[in-house]
Amino acid sequence: MLVIPAIDLKDGHCVRLKQGRMEDATDYGADPVAMASRWVEAGARRLHLVDLNGAFEGKPVNGAAVTAIARAYPDLPIQIGGGIRSRETIAHYLDAGVSYVIIGTLAVKHPEFVAKACSEFPGRIIVGLDARDGFVATDGWAEVSALRAVELAKRFAHDGVSSIVYTDIARDGMMQGVNVAATVELAEQGGIPVIASGGVTDLDDIRALSAVADRGILGAITGRAIYEGSLDLAQAQAICDGR
Repeated sequence: MLVIPAIDLKDGHCVRLKQGRMEDATDYGADPVAMASRWVEAGARRLHLVDLNGAFEGKPVNGAAVTAIARAYPDLPIQIGGGIRSRETIAHYLDAGVSYVIIGTLAVKHPEFVAKACSEFPGRIIVGLDARDGFVATDGWAEVSALRAVELAKRFAHDGVSSIVYTDIARDGMMQGVNVAATVELAEQGGIPVIASGGVTDLDDIRALSAVADRGILGAITGRAIYEGSLDLAQAQAICDGR
């Protein structure tokens, strides 16, 4: 299981939001490449980037920062989400050196787009499912749909999606612990490897997830915890490797 640092980009800065609220951001610096270097030096084997402005505007806004990180670390797997709503945006990011693109809102509203993307870019498409009480939210979490995350995952398994980033939005950025049960349920019933996100707070969360990694948990994304020091990235990855 991978422990994956998150670098959330807002107006060119590295930030963390509480429950997806753009107005509730903590700023961690204006040099995304330097932040990427920090986590690579700590042992990260993959990075999770989010264009927060892009998620709200529906198109890439912090693409230059994403490209700069990809060029600085050409051998490091990088996944990017936020504002990916077209085939052209996917192609642009992959050409820039990004390994995976995460389709979120569009996957929920137009799931046929995911099937086409998987066909054209096999193995490179991740779907981001953000849920509250098991129901999927879209548009920067502004809208909660009537669709269950598990049912959507089953559909995407047939399309060839490489993995799902699953965020429990009630816990994201709140340092309250990860929802292990919901994450395992999605992996087992959906039939796609899941990367847990939202609420990863300390080594106990990593231990809990790594203990069930063989049930379909590919990784855990962590943000505020590693920025504020409640989780040591190197220690966390060592626990996963020990499993």
